[in-house]
Amino acid sequence: MKTIIAIIEKGDTDGYSIYASDESIPVVADGLTESEARHDFEENLKQQAIYMKERLGHWPNWYSQDMKVDYRYDMSAFFESFPFINATKFAQSLGINPSLLRKYKSGIVKVGEKQKDLIQKKFDEIVHRLNLVRF
Repeated sequence: MKTIIAIIEKGDTDGYSIYASDESIPVVADGLTESEARHDFEENLKQQAIYMKERLGHWPNWYSQDMKVDYRYDMSAFFESFPFINATKFAQSLGINPSLLRKYKSGIVKVGEKQKDLIQKKFDEIVHRLNLVRF
């Protein structure tokens, strides 16, 4: 099974944009809601594969019938999707500079891979703790 990594971003105006992280996959989508953008991305992915098969005579090597899309958020889209999360408090719980996280949130600064890995690791720890909560 092939997996395509798709990046969810906050749209230029409202809504969401999604693109394939692999630049050899020329597929993008947008929508007013994240769900709409995801649906459009998956439809555009299929349509692009069909188009390439018709033009080239074979399916593109990134395509398979049972392919899976692994969605990843950029920081702006993460906070857009979960607006109840306070960036300052979240940064403090992650152990990073709140001002820097707010810059990631607004898209002023892009998160580097090392910082992204650190944020993901600490976020996973928070999710694990939350998963233990029972009411």
